[in-house]
Amino acid sequence: MEFLRHVVVLVHLVGFAVLFGAWVVEAVSRRRQATRVMDWGLLIAGVAGLILAAPWPAGIELNYAKIGVKLVILLAIGAVIGIARARQRRTDATPPALFWAIGVLTFANAAIAVLW
Repeated sequence: MEFLRHVVVLVHLVGFAVLFGAWVVEAVSRRRQATRVMDWGLLIAGVAGLILAAPWPAGIELNYAKIGVKLVILLAIGAVIGIARARQRRTDATPPALFWAIGVLTFANAAIAVLW
């Protein structure tokens, strides 16, 4: 059962890697837009994170403060991506502050996952 939990942790980190990787590609290409790949990365990381928040296997102790902080950041990332994509539909551009917020929040969430 511990091996399965480690696999879910790996999937969680891969979700953040997809999200952050899509953001880096957009930053390097100077397009600076929110993409569907970012949505998928966010979904993968979020679902895996919710699975990890369940107390399995029996006897495992969860850090509820970490879970709460990561959930708030994940919701903020989702909101920023949603706002950025809505503005893209109207003006074909993402405001720079929203674009950079996606990267910073994603990096912070991945750092919390690894370091806390």
